[in-house]
Amino acid sequence: MLNISFGCIEDELQRVEEHFETNLATETPLIYKVAKYVISSGGKRLRPLLLIAASKLCGYTADAHIPLAAVIEFIHTATLLHDDVVDNAPLRRGKPSANIVFGNEASVLVGDYLFAKSFKILSALNNPDIVKAYSDATTLMAEGEVKELVKTADITTTEEDYLDIIVKKTAVLFACASQAGAIIAGKNDRYIKRLYDYGLNIGIAFQLMDDALDYISNEEFGKFIGNDLKEGKLTLPLIHAIKRASEPEKDIISKIIYKKKLAKRDLKTALDLVNGYESIEYTISKAKDAVLKAKKNLDIFPDSEYKISLMDIADYITERKL
Repeated sequence: MLNISFGCIEDELQRVEEHFETNLATETPLIYKVAKYVISSGGKRLRPLLLIAASKLCGYTADAHIPLAAVIEFIHTATLLHDDVVDNAPLRRGKPSANIVFGNEASVLVGDYLFAKSFKILSALNNPDIVKAYSDATTLMAEGEVKELVKTADITTTEEDYLDIIVKKTAVLFACASQAGAIIAGKNDRYIKRLYDYGLNIGIAFQLMDDALDYISNEEFGKFIGNDLKEGKLTLPLIHAIKRASEPEKDIISKIIYKKKLAKRDLKTALDLVNGYESIEYTISKAKDAVLKAKKNLDIFPDSEYKISLMDIADYITERKL
């Protein structure tokens, strides 16, 4: 959980955790084991937080925000399970990833189950606008995943390509979370759009920071420096550096990206290039710009403890260290 106070929605967050337990109970114990392993592995619950705070900001007083917040985390968990299989990732949040512990088959199938379970829960709420918001988000997420796969090890990937990928793969689920809070509260399109844009920019900033930290984090947090590079992913720090690199430097990086296994000197070469062109600083500055855009979207809402919570989440995005 985040290291900032959310006393105003603490009870709701506990109810979301209880909802996980209720909806993961099946006749197939493996489903519970795999899903619980990921959900309980130290996630920050950012997306449920956004949904709950947004719904309260909009004056919502009923209970549908609880299953909606649980579903947003189920969908996120499903994407993590699938991502780790695609990336052959050995770690997730400092622990062996689910595919290492339970196998690729179990990870994929339980991810599928969580997607199916999510839409079963959504259909029971009988709110077509909510179902549309979630289905639009998951469709775009799948599109982003495929585009990222297509762009693997593609040195011609542009900043525009990258932003399109992170908007679809990551940011739209944040946007869906905050937008859903306005939808269930019965707010008009103006307020729904503002909260959608708030969440979208929060998601963009989150992924930008994640990609910057990939070049400066350490194994203590379950993420190796240059992990994206090892997987052939061109994220903004490297894209920014390549755009400014000399032709000989581009040739060297191109050869490194295509390698199946990187040597320490390869990683050092890439890190030197990224640091030499101040590409990490550039990426963080773009994240801060997105946070400012996110906050601006809250201007139309009256001051409240829930608005403060959403502002705090925005600030946390660029302050986190992992």
